[in-house]
Amino acid sequence: MSEHFARDLLQWYDQHGRHDLPWHRDQNAYRVWVSEIMLQQTQVTTVIPYFEAFMKRFPDVHALAEAPTDDVLSHWSGLGYYARARNLQKAARAVVTGFGGEFPANQQQLESLTGIGRSTAAAILAQAFHQRAAILDGNVKRVLARYHAVPGWPGQTRTLNQLWHHAEAHTPDQRVRDYTQAIMDLGALVCTRSRPDCNQCPLQSGCQAFAEGSVALYPGSKPKKDKPEKTTWVVILEDHEGRILLERRPPSGIWGGLWSLPELDPAYTSEELPDACASTLGYDCDEPELISSFRHTFSHYHLHIQPARLQVSGTIITVRDEHSQRWLHRDQALTLGLPAPIRTLLTNPEQNTLI
Repeated sequence: MSEHFARDLLQWYDQHGRHDLPWHRDQNAYRVWVSEIMLQQTQVTTVIPYFEAFMKRFPDVHALAEAPTDDVLSHWSGLGYYARARNLQKAARAVVTGFGGEFPANQQQLESLTGIGRSTAAAILAQAFHQRAAILDGNVKRVLARYHAVPGWPGQTRTLNQLWHHAEAHTPDQRVRDYTQAIMDLGALVCTRSRPDCNQCPLQSGCQAFAEGSVALYPGSKPKKDKPEKTTWVVILEDHEGRILLERRPPSGIWGGLWSLPELDPAYTSEELPDACASTLGYDCDEPELISSFRHTFSHYHLHIQPARLQVSGTIITVRDEHSQRWLHRDQALTLGLPAPIRTLLTNPEQNTLI
């Protein structure tokens, strides 16, 4: 069965697979690795322009390791899950200092690098080093769960172990680079989450879920929990030169390490914002101008953001800590790593509606 699985899949890939993605060109361990990290929980069409810009700025692991972290985060701004960018640079520095700037062609050593798990390490081995290694990303999980009618949510250990067993069994000894791309392509193009095109699937004859008429049941869904709702004030403090105050987020947590606008406790009323800015941020401000509120959804909660613009009284001489606070004009601010909703807020010149 495993031989037919790989054979039929590769025949389909030769005719219908994707062969011209940016990371297929000049393929090496560095480019494979960056693309795999970017593609985690992110669509290919979204990743392509980010990948190309990232490669232009950081063409190799040395360039990434030596770059300012703000520069790395700036090139990641909008992709979300910013821990990926921080881990990417941390791993790049480890490759330079621990492996002489060359990615190790070894599963265990690759997994020792920050942010690289079993499937990502396998993708690097298969696509950059042509080693037989089984991958199991989201697309592959969906294909295998349907083909073998594996019950349960893939985030559960028992289900995940079954899927890894099937992934190992189907991975061929030959053409492993093409196979890993083929099974990802099948999940992305044919065996999609909703409305899978089973009539175009090269694996239809052996698919248990198709035979049972239960394709929609696999893979099992994650048990649902209601996401909590949180609220915050986001303040745009402007001085008389038109500069705005930015603060660096803590290194861990939401938007970790990015520059953002200051946040204030939602318990403050709009009338209390000037006093809150004085006591919390150390700046006297005029009355606030409220901007349309909006909601931003994270993986584990919804954040209701209420922006307000306040003019700072007096002249700004300096900030308390250049590492954590900066007064910048908007064009300067937009060169930094900013959370996507904050970038959208600052890009709108009218500052009264969101675009």
